[in-house]
Amino acid sequence: MALSDLEQLCSHINEKIGNIKKTLSLRNCGQEPTLKTILNKIGDEIIVVNELLNKLELEIEYQEQTNSSLQELCESLEEDYKDVEHLKENIPPHLPQVTVTQNVYMKSRLTYCQINDVIKEINKAVVGKYKILHQPKKSMNSVARNLYHRFIDEETKETKGHYFIVEADIKEFTALKVDKRFHVILNILRHCRRLSEVRGGGLTRYVIT
Repeated sequence: MALSDLEQLCSHINEKIGNIKKTLSLRNCGQEPTLKTILNKIGDEIIVVNELLNKLELEIEYQEQTNSSLQELCESLEEDYKDVEHLKENIPPHLPQVTVTQNVYMKSRLTYCQINDVIKEINKAVVGKYKILHQPKKSMNSVARNLYHRFIDEETKETKGHYFIVEADIKEFTALKVDKRFHVILNILRHCRRLSEVRGGGLTRYVIT
């Protein structure tokens, strides 16, 4: 065995011995009542931090999925908008002008930007809702706790495993008006298969698909 190899082996063994000594030292410290209490508290904090990290991973995963879905939706709506603009610019002369105008984008005068703005607000409501659902209950104030219980009560078998919101969430987390134009845009999103509806108990749940 070469001298350098022997030195590396000795260094590795000494490192292992040092680790064992540290472990035994910590183990002995753990037997002292005062230090044992502190170590138990540290252990509890580690568990809490681990739970928060798990929730953070879920939140990051949700954000990535949401961003991906919104990107696909934006691309789809942009293509639809281009198609509509092309149809408007190439209307055959024998068709009644008024009929075509009324039927463009489900009898509305929406622009791509208006639709995109509503999508952003819907996303804001989804993020606000599920941020509370992923929040540790001990850290909730009374307002968040009441919202948490409402969110749980609104879940059904059909929404299990899916992200969804109701109109109350739009009003809670955004400044968006839940008016006729809002519902027209929801119809467009359903038409593009980006939203689906689950009704029951007097509520309409808008499920992200």
